[in-house]
Parts: sequence; C-alpha cells; structure tokens
Amino acid sequence: MKVTHVADDTFNFCCNMTDEQDARARGLIERAAAKWPLRILHVLSDAGAPLRFSRLMERVEGISQKVLTQTLRTLENDGLIIRTLYPEVPLRVEYELTPLGRDLLMQVATLWRWVVERLGDFDARKAVKLSATNV
Repeated sequence: MKVTHVADDTFNFCCNMTDEQDARARGLIERAAAKWPLRILHVLSDAGAPLRFSRLMERVEGISQKVLTQTLRTLENDGLIIRTLYPEVPLRVEYELTPLGRDLLMQVATLWRWVVERLGDFDARKAVKLSATNV
C-alpha cells in the first residue's frame, strides 16, 4: 500500500478558520469546480479580451443559454468576472476575467495538469478494481 505523507504544516491555515470561513471556502471551491465555471473562465482567458454573451455561447460547447446566464451571474457575484453593460441600441454586454478570476484559473491549472498527466494511473486503478470484483 502506498501512503502519501503530507508535511505537518500543509494545512495549518485551516486551524485558524472559523466554521463560517470554512463553509464559505468550501462553497467557493464547489462552485468553481462545477461543470461550467472553469470552462467559462478558460474561454475568457483564451480570448484575451472581453467577450459578448453570444461569443461565449459559441465557444462554450454544450451549455444552454439559461445555464450560461446563471453561471455568469455566479462568477460575477464571486468577483471572478466583470460584466460591462453598454447602453447602446441594441444593448451590448461583455464579460471579462478579473485579476481574481485569472489568479484562480492559474491555481486550478496546476491541479488540472496534475489530473490530466495521471489519467492513465486513475484508469489503471479502476481496471484493477473492476477485475477484482469480477473474480
């Protein structure tokens, strides 16, 4: 059995958190790790410029208009994107990453890369489990 030892001070930051702070932090992680938020942040990052709603719809394949709207509102409320409304006819709305959103995306990229590089390991483990249950 392989055991991973975590440095004693790795999670020290958690010791001083209140239950409310812990709940808020976990909520933010859950929202960011949901199906669409990271994909939207990635698309906005790749664009390198503000995108209109319709351009986001085109680039975030498989998302519905309703879910994109809800996700954009959540990302805006969390301070990860900026929504700019231009009072033109017709109205123009653009979305872009905030520095906080860009920083989150860069932090998550490390985890994302780690997972992708180890997909074979996860698949192998799953295959071992499946073969053991079929014996």
